[in-house]
Amino acid sequence: MLDAAAAPTAAAGAPARPARRWPVGWILPALVLLLAEAAPRLGWISAHLLPPPSAVLETLIAMGPQGLAAHIAASTARVAAGFALGAALAVLAGALVGLSPLGARLLDPSCQALRAIPSLAWVPLLLLWLGIDEAPKVVLIAIGAFFPVYMGMSSGFRDVDRKLVEVARLARLAPLALVGRVLLPAAMPAVFTGLRNGLSLAWMFMVAAELIAASKGLGYLLTDGRETSRADIVLAAILLLAVLGQLSDRLMQALERRLLAWRDTFDHGGAVR
Repeated sequence: MLDAAAAPTAAAGAPARPARRWPVGWILPALVLLLAEAAPRLGWISAHLLPPPSAVLETLIAMGPQGLAAHIAASTARVAAGFALGAALAVLAGALVGLSPLGARLLDPSCQALRAIPSLAWVPLLLLWLGIDEAPKVVLIAIGAFFPVYMGMSSGFRDVDRKLVEVARLARLAPLALVGRVLLPAAMPAVFTGLRNGLSLAWMFMVAAELIAASKGLGYLLTDGRETSRADIVLAAILLLAVLGQLSDRLMQALERRLLAWRDTFDHGGAVR
């Protein structure tokens, strides 16, 4: 009798098994692919304008592993170099603006003005200054990555709860300890949002950068497909950009979860029903 009564209690006290998460994120892409495959085959749209996904896959296969690897490696290397340069400078500038009122008055107006300049407007100037080698491509990508990271860093510091700073001062923390133990951890969520946005813009600016006399890369494939009227090449390059952008964002998300595991935040697991 006692054992029977204790069984439900033990079951109730056991940790709930996590609900199975179905891959609902694949539903919309699958439907789009099915529609894109059916539309040209049923004559709803010209296959010359919108090749079916199967034709795009055949184009990717025809490029061969070495050809694809060369284009992907060239673009990835440029994005990595440009993002590293732009993000490093943005972290320094954003920290100065976020932590120093004088730094904010000195730098922020200029940064906000430069942020409004379109990416392609930099191309002629970079060509004049740096020529047509790799330098202007990396610098253009760095410009694209700079501003989102700068905004995340500066706003992250400025938006720290004043009560946290007051408590830290009551505990007599030194200025450097205040930054390292209070301000920086509190600002990190905004910083990672800026890093993810900066990485996304780095891929976008890479396409513009590879318009500068590139012979390899996904931006080059886009240009080549346009000039040869090959929509399948253009779509193949767009597909590769989407995949690489998604993979890099997932890596940044994994790093964010690892470094900010201490957070107790509202997520989809606790969504309002």
